[in-house]
Amino acid sequence: MTKRRALRPADVVVFLGPSLPAAEARRIAPCRVSPPARAGDVLAVLPERPLAIALVDGLFDTTPSPWHREILAALDAGVAVFGGASMGALRAAELERFGVVGVGRIFRWYRDGVIDDDSEVALLHAGAEHGFRPFTVPLVAVRAAAEAARGERLASARDARALVAAAAAVPYAVRTWPRVLGALRPALRDRLLPFLPRAPDPKAEDARACIEAAAAFARARRAGAPPPAAPPGEATPSLLRRARLVHARTVLPGGAAIPSGEVVAALARRPDAGRLAADGLRRALLAALARSSGLRVSGDDVEAALRAWLGRLGVPARRREPFLAACGLDAAAARDLGEDLALEAVVLGMAGRFVPDGPSWEEGLALAARLTGAWVEEAARALDGKSRSGSKSRSRSGSRSK
Repeated sequence: MTKRRALRPADVVVFLGPSLPAAEARRIAPCRVSPPARAGDVLAVLPERPLAIALVDGLFDTTPSPWHREILAALDAGVAVFGGASMGALRAAELERFGVVGVGRIFRWYRDGVIDDDSEVALLHAGAEHGFRPFTVPLVAVRAAAEAARGERLASARDARALVAAAAAVPYAVRTWPRVLGALRPALRDRLLPFLPRAPDPKAEDARACIEAAAAFARARRAGAPPPAAPPGEATPSLLRRARLVHARTVLPGGAAIPSGEVVAALARRPDAGRLAADGLRRALLAALARSSGLRVSGDDVEAALRAWLGRLGVPARRREPFLAACGLDAAAARDLGEDLALEAVVLGMAGRFVPDGPSWEEGLALAARLTGAWVEEAARALDGKSRSGSKSRSRSGSRSK
């Protein structure tokens, strides 16, 4: 029987704000609660190797929202993504066919075409210092209240439509219950006022369900279940590669983390930055040329290339994942690196045939030796050895003369 390992807070990352208090999220399951997601935040957590992400709240309007590519990058890295309640419901409805798991009523409304506007989940809220307390009412909450009021026979179908229409006419940044109710006829308003304190909160309900689903998946992974299937796709596009260099966290031994963009900035200040960049570009270009020529490598080739690289650095197998995290690499980014190394080896192994009239191994050796000064060193060493050999030969020959 597979031994069940306890769920750790680092296994589940929850992006959460006004939909549910952070303390309640932690009561549902061990998790790490992060503020509402913005562009790059999903990429940032991937090198830390969580098992699942619960995307609930996200920023928008004046702040770039989490983009679709980084969510697919999470799946590619073996991290399951669950979305519900707010921004998560939107992204799940858009990316369900790629493997993002949608949870809750609001997700189903988006998926089934009941609603189709981003503003349905929009609201104004306080900052982190005030617990992201909501100031306004999202339209999905008004829809849920209208349904519940009909169920309790406090409103007719016509009344429910009037309530939703009144809310939809108010911009999200100023949509409050007093303002919405003020647009209704007095009799309906009077019936709804005592009902509102017990009206359903669909965002909170869906947020709870989303966190529960992510935690259940993470527990299954701890018990030996497989990771999510990687989404179909070609080689990692340049936009995603460069975004990783900015956003992905580099996690050092001991758990301290720093944005990879800060590491790149520090590297650029090194005296040998030009040499490092030129060497990296040559490797990356060879791999890119190989892909553009139709060359492919197997998963075994990629794994062998990674093991060889880590072996040259003296990294033992038990330290592999921490070392990759310290390089700012999630599982998919590490696989991309291994693929580049494997493709480079394929191209170098067939250099004479890769391009018309291509260079031989000896030509490559000679070029590098001349550029580094090794050619002159070896020439002098070879000449010195030849001279010593000749002197010994003459000495032995002289001892036999008469």
